[in-house]
Amino acid sequence: MTEPRTDEALMRAHAAGDPVAFGELVRRHRDRLWAIALRTLGDRDEAADALQDALLSAYRSAGRFRGDAAVTTWLHRIVVNACLDRVRRRQARPTVPLPEVAEPAAPPTDSDTVLDVRTALARLPAEQRAALVLVDIQGYGVAEAAEILGVAEGTVKSRCARGRARLAVLLGYLRPGTGSGEHAGGDQAGNRPAGGRVPSVTTTEEAEP
Repeated sequence: MTEPRTDEALMRAHAAGDPVAFGELVRRHRDRLWAIALRTLGDRDEAADALQDALLSAYRSAGRFRGDAAVTTWLHRIVVNACLDRVRRRQARPTVPLPEVAEPAAPPTDSDTVLDVRTALARLPAEQRAALVLVDIQGYGVAEAAEILGVAEGTVKSRCARGRARLAVLLGYLRPGTGSGEHAGGDQAGNRPAGGRVPSVTTTEEAEP
């Protein structure tokens, strides 16, 4: 049997005019690209539109791919940028300020966590949200996330730390004003998301459109 073509071989074939190479590449990575789009935007319709825009952009610009990064990194970067563009457009509108919380609220129950995390993620600045989606939710290492986002590793670490601290406030684990260097969680009862990371937001809604 003929072995499957590598991602790089598919890119070269697409640039050379192969009519099926790009579709094969998309099918290979579609599930993870869709998960990133959905988790970053929190809305199925917007995620589907962002993914479509990203793949169209990738299709048109594939001929300029020079192999400086892995094909998957290149694809993820295009999808993340398409999502961030939409997040920034939404956040350019007036937003409601964070509520003041006098005392730490009781930690959310498991049944509430998914919806609460999605709502909280939607209120993060675009750059913090993208970093958390890649590192804490998708499981990328800091170095790979930095390559996808096109920033320094220290910037990814900073955005994750600030995003986790803000999520901790939004989810009721910390009072507003607590230093961003602390792990998400750590109320007086010791309740916190495991490892200071974002609780899982995986649901059946993440099946591709």
